[in-house]
Amino acid sequence: MARAELKILIGLHRAVNDLDRRTAQLAAAAGLTLGQFAVLEALYHKGDLTVGQVQEAILSSSGTIPLIVGKLEQRGLLTRRQDGADRRRFSLTEAGRAQIAALYPRNEEMIVRQMECWSAAEQQTLAALLRRFGDREGACPPRAGRGRAETRTSSATDAARPQKGSI
Repeated sequence: MARAELKILIGLHRAVNDLDRRTAQLAAAAGLTLGQFAVLEALYHKGDLTVGQVQEAILSSSGTIPLIVGKLEQRGLLTRRQDGADRRRFSLTEAGRAQIAALYPRNEEMIVRQMECWSAAEQQTLAALLRRFGDREGACPPRAGRGRAETRTSSATDAARPQKGSI
């Protein structure tokens, strides 16, 4: 049987992949890629951003940003300019703002629908757990007795474990 941690990781990947696939479908219907949607959404919610800020906002590698923004600029959905610090800064055009303003609420509605299987309390618990997990300051240190060195001490412990195929 796979460890609980691996099952959690696989479950998280599946959930994110499913949401990304659904968002990509909405974006494609509007003639956008998932990356283009993400850039427009970041600019819509955060205002003008530099390349690095866009990259951080959409969790993307720096190599993909120039391609994505180039396509959006060609389509007249965003503009780029140099700011005082000689950094590229991107802004939505009126057409870009109109497109993401029409598309974003549909995506948000889809996400909310997907999460209706959890109660409000479960959603808050999951959000808190994920924040703690993602805390880079070490708020989630390893617990004693966990990890590779974990040993089984009794058959009662084994009996309490879910059987293969039960999860």
